[in-house]
Order: sequence, then structure tokens, then C-alpha cells
Amino acid sequence: MPAELQYPSPIVARSLKSIARTISKVLWRIEYVGLENIPPAGHTGYVVAANHQTYIDPVWIASPISQKTQFMAFDGAFGWFFIGRLIRYLGAFPVSQNARSFAAAFRTAIRALDDGAALVIFPEGARQIETGELLEMKEGAMRIAIARRSPVLPVTIVGGNRIWPQGRAMPRVFRSLQIVYHEPFLPESDDARIETQRLKERIVSVGNH
Repeated sequence: MPAELQYPSPIVARSLKSIARTISKVLWRIEYVGLENIPPAGHTGYVVAANHQTYIDPVWIASPISQKTQFMAFDGAFGWFFIGRLIRYLGAFPVSQNARSFAAAFRTAIRALDDGAALVIFPEGARQIETGELLEMKEGAMRIAIARRSPVLPVTIVGGNRIWPQGRAMPRVFRSLQIVYHEPFLPESDDARIETQRLKERIVSVGNH
């Protein structure tokens, strides 16, 4: 069975996002670029697909998004003390590498889009190493977008690899960080491989990350 969709109350969501942006500006000098490309609140459901550099990425990406949000997250995180309950409360649902788990997550993702949510997915499936080299992008995000012909909002995180990459236990602070929102696009075909390549080209179009 697909997971139930959960959302914090709008007031709580706005408060948490505001707090997250304030903290991020202090600790990481975060800069947002392309905010005008984020669909307005009340927009139909859409996929937010980004490169993955730190455990904080979902917070950074979702903070400026006013639409209700769902996150496809690594299933192991749901067993972490406090974090598991928190991310579920904030609208995360689990996915793992096995086919049965992905099928359930796929159904939940489709329901999230039908429910008008911004669905945040990291196609790499794991954090990058400190060099910032993009990992292989899996096709699941674009399969979901294709299934509903949903808009895709590509996002590039620049500098997160110097903050909290694979192999580092705790994040560094007082480093610069940029979150770039690209112009949304619609899938043009049913070929997830081709559409994933289109997504990759947009994500890697900014700087050296």
C-alpha cells in the first residue's frame, strides 16, 4: 500500500520554512537564484528534481516553495531517532532500492502530484562526494513526471559538496551556498532515459558543482 500523504499545517509549514531560511543565511550564506521560476501556490502538482549534496538539501530547496510539499526520501532515514518522525511529519515518504518499495513509492508520488503537491526528488539517490561530481541519475523522477505529464522544476545546488558530502559526519558552517531554480519543463516523450538526460543537462548547466 502507498504511504498516506501527510502535511504540516500551513502556519507551521510557513514558520518552519522562514526559520530554515534565516538559519541558512547565517550559517551558510545561502543565496537563492531563479525564484521567479518556482510555480505559484495553487499550481498543479509538479516534480522538483535536484542534485544531492547534503542531508539539508530538502530543507534548502523547499524553503522558498509556498506550495504544499512532499519528499521522496531514503527509507533508512525513517528509523533515525527524532529525524524519522520529523521528516514524516513534514511530508516525506520512504523509498529503497528494491522493486516492491519503489512501486509503492511510485504510487504515493502519483497521489502527491494528483493532490497538487510539489514533489521533491533527488534522482542521484545518494549524496555526492566532496568533488561535487554528479552521480548517475536514476530515471524514477522522470518516470513519475511522464506518468502525469507533470511539470518538472530542475534545481541545482552549488557549494553543498563543500559543506556536507559523503564521508563527512557533520556539516561545515560559514561556507557559501547557492540554490538555483531553473525554468520548469514538461516531458516531451515517454522515454524516461531521454527525459532524464534533459533534466541532467539543466541541473549541470550552472558552474562547477
